[in-house]
Order: sequence, then structure tokens, then C-alpha cells
Amino acid sequence: MRMNRVFTMLLVSVGALLGQSGSPSPVSGNLPAQKIGANDLLSITVYGAPELTRSVRVSATGQLSLPMIKEQIQAAGKLPMELEVRIGQALRDGQILVDPVVTVTIVEYFSRPISVMGAVRKPATFQAIGAVSLLDAIARAEGLSPDAGAEILVTRRQQGDAGADISLVQRIPVKALIDAADPEFNIALHGGEEIRVPEAGKIFVVGNVKKPGAYTAGDTGDTTVLKMLALSEGLAPYASKDAYIFRREASSGTKNEIPLHLSQIMQRKSPDVPLLANDILYIPDNRGKRIGMTALERIIGFGSATASGVLIWGVAR
Repeated sequence: MRMNRVFTMLLVSVGALLGQSGSPSPVSGNLPAQKIGANDLLSITVYGAPELTRSVRVSATGQLSLPMIKEQIQAAGKLPMELEVRIGQALRDGQILVDPVVTVTIVEYFSRPISVMGAVRKPATFQAIGAVSLLDAIARAEGLSPDAGAEILVTRRQQGDAGADISLVQRIPVKALIDAADPEFNIALHGGEEIRVPEAGKIFVVGNVKKPGAYTAGDTGDTTVLKMLALSEGLAPYASKDAYIFRREASSGTKNEIPLHLSQIMQRKSPDVPLLANDILYIPDNRGKRIGMTALERIIGFGSATASGVLIWGVAR
């Protein structure tokens, strides 16, 4: 009985040792298989050859160097299974192994960065692992900020006819992507894209309003004089009946002064006027009205003071 028990334990030990020697080393990552790029980190396992099993980073030129293989292997642009075949062929050609079994696993991707910057809550750069959409990228940046403009700019680089890299910019309207949820504008990203969200232009409201300041300009034709007056909480008591728009032409840089009949616009006798980004809406002071009200207040104040004085004098006497 004792001999049987010892024999059984010996078989278990031998089986464990055989299992350890024949099994490939574990891999630290299991990312979705997509084409390998420069600077990606690979885990290469050669069955039964621990001296060839290791983690290797692809060079900046897309090449891979392995021990006992004289020539570098082109890794960039290949899928992991394609690289497995190429490494196995190199081991056979070099008479290193007769029938190698090679496994290539992606540990870390470094060749597909996507950058999100501009008017987002948290600018970010991450790697495009698997399927990534434009909404996914914006979500990684925690969404658009309140100052975001009407468009999202997606810049891609590709090789031109002369071999030089060229940049292509695609403009995505925010309303179509987010408000209308149009799937056509939720474009797929594959890495290498730069996503920029420009800030919306500002319209400056100054003069006799209750809350002067800079306000975000909406889409073209969406921001008007009446809307800006509402955002600035209305006119102050001594506001003039007329107003002015100071506008700088982007092409020539010249400044234009556009007079407005503010009272007629507010009474709906004249159409509302659209404003553009960087416009200055100025509501001047009605000096005549202010002087008249100041004089009236002084007269009222003088009369009250005089009446009080007579009354006090009479009582004192």
C-alpha cells in the first residue's frame, strides 16, 4: 500500500514538471487584435523554447529584433497572426527550430494615439484600442465645455502623392452629432487623429444694460440684439433709444459702426438684427433724460428739505 502511494505521488510530480516545461509563459495583456504599429509592445511566446519567449517593443521604424534571428522582421502593418507566421518562417530558415509554434499577443498599443483638446472638460490623449467612435473620444474627455463652438474639427494625416504627409480636416457639426444623434457624423477613429473643439465666439454687451459682459455667440443668425438684451437682463433706467454695433471685418480688418433704432426693435416696428461673433453691442446713455431726472430729483429734494426746515423752525419758535 505504501509503495503504491509513493508511486502515485511520483507520477503526479512528473506530470506537473512536464506540464510546466511544455506550457507557454502567461501573457500580461489580451488586447483586441489589430494591425501592429511602431512602438507597440508585443509578447512573443515560442512553444518549448523559453529562451525565445519574451516581451519586445517594435522599433520606431516598425522593425522587430529577436535573438538568434539575424535579420530584423517587419512588424508594423501586420496582424498578430501574420507576424506569428513570419517569425515561425524565420526560425525555420535559420535552422533554429524544425516546426516552431509561435504566439504573438499585443500587450500595449502606442502607435494609435487620439488627442482631444480645446473646449472640452478634460483634454485627453489615449490609444485607439478596438472600435472607437467620435462620441467615445469626447466621452473620454468628459464631454464638451459650456464654451464649445458649433463645430468639432477632426484632423487626420495621410500620405500624399509625393510621399509627404498631408493633413485632412473634417468638420463635424455639434448639433447633428449630439442633439440630432445622427450616426453619419459619429465617425470611426483608428488612431492618429487630432480632435479639436474650438471655443465659440463672444459678443460683448456694454453701456446701459443691467448686466454688461461677454456672452457666447450661437450659430449664424441665431444670436440677435433682443437675445443679447435678455441675457444682459434688460436695459438700465437711462438707456438711449438708439444703439450701435461695432463690427470688425475679418477679411479687411476694417471697423464698421452700425446704428440701430433700439426702441423700434423692442416695439416690433423694426426687425431684430442678428449679431456675429466678436461684435460689440453698445447702448449709450440718454443724457437728456438723465439730466432731466437729476434736476427733478434735486427740486423734489429741495422742496422736502425746505418744508421740513419751516416745520422745525415753527415748532422751535
